[in-house]
Order: sequence, then structure tokens, then C-alpha cells
Amino acid sequence: MENLINYIQSRVLLTQKDIDLIKKYFVSEEVSAKTNLLKAGKVERYIYFLDTGIVKGYQNIDGKLVVQHLVAEQDLFTSLDSFMTETPSLDYYETITESRVLKISKPDFDILQKETNFWAIFVKEVTNEHLSCKLERVKDFQTLTGKERYLKFVNQFPKLALNVSIDNIASFLGMEPQSLSRIRKQITF
Repeated sequence: MENLINYIQSRVLLTQKDIDLIKKYFVSEEVSAKTNLLKAGKVERYIYFLDTGIVKGYQNIDGKLVVQHLVAEQDLFTSLDSFMTETPSLDYYETITESRVLKISKPDFDILQKETNFWAIFVKEVTNEHLSCKLERVKDFQTLTGKERYLKFVNQFPKLALNVSIDNIASFLGMEPQSLSRIRKQITF
């Protein structure tokens, strides 16, 4: 819980009452590797904070798994459209490693939204951060070579680079695993 509180406090000022509410509404859960947290067609009921472990978010597009999210520790994730509109998700979220998540349900999220000042500010801040990351990722796809995208990924997320399969990394970077293998052979660290 301390990691979550630190994550929130790095973005907004919290009172002791705010911290107590966070502790009240977030639930900790230990999750085995290769566990589905969400399947496409289901409504997302939680926002997750990944305390430990690695999670991937993907879609099945014409029978091909396309990894759109590789979530490292100390970050939030959810199928946002599904969570906010309570409609079926197109996304799957699955743990890659054993993980500990802290999760908040939609009703409890709404309570924090109504009863506190910090929550709406925090949600806006994190939403903007994630949007900026998405925009940067789109720009990278438009302007960087596969090798440059991979090097940037390794520099930004060394733990993911070491602990995520080549298939998942390749999908995340928009290339075939064989292409990523060739790129990795060209690079010496």
C-alpha cells in the first residue's frame, strides 16, 4: 500500500484522511503468473495499481494477439473505456509474472470522486500522463526505425526488456519476433 500512496503523493497533496480512504477502498491481491485479470467481452470492474510484477494488455485482432500495453511495477492500468462506461472491453489483461495488485472497484472509485478533492485531480493527472505516453508511442512508430524503438524500450524499461518474452516485446514494438531477434543480434550492450 505504501507504493500506491507514494505514487499518488508524487502527483497530489494528501491529508491523513485521504490516505485512510485510499487504504479503505483499495484491495490488495496476489496473482499468479499467466492469470487473466480481464478478458475481452467482459466489463472492466477495477482500476489496478501494479505493486509488483509485470502485466500485459493486448487485443485479439483477426486471430493475432497484439500487445498494446506492457505494464511495469508502480503504475496504474485498466481497460479505461470499459471501466468508465461499464461496457464490454476489447482488451485482455494478463499477468506475465507473479504479481501483487491493488485494485479499486467502480463504486469505490465513484465514492472517492464524490467525497474527496484529491481524487479527481489525481485521475486527471494520471490520465494526462498516460495520454502523453500514447502520443509519444504513436510518434515513435511514425519516426523511429524498429532498432531505434527497441533501444528506446530497453533504455526506458530495462526490467521489462529482461523479463518479457521476445514475442511480447516484438508485438508491443510493432514488429515480428524474427525481426526483433535480428535487431538484438546487431546490438552489444
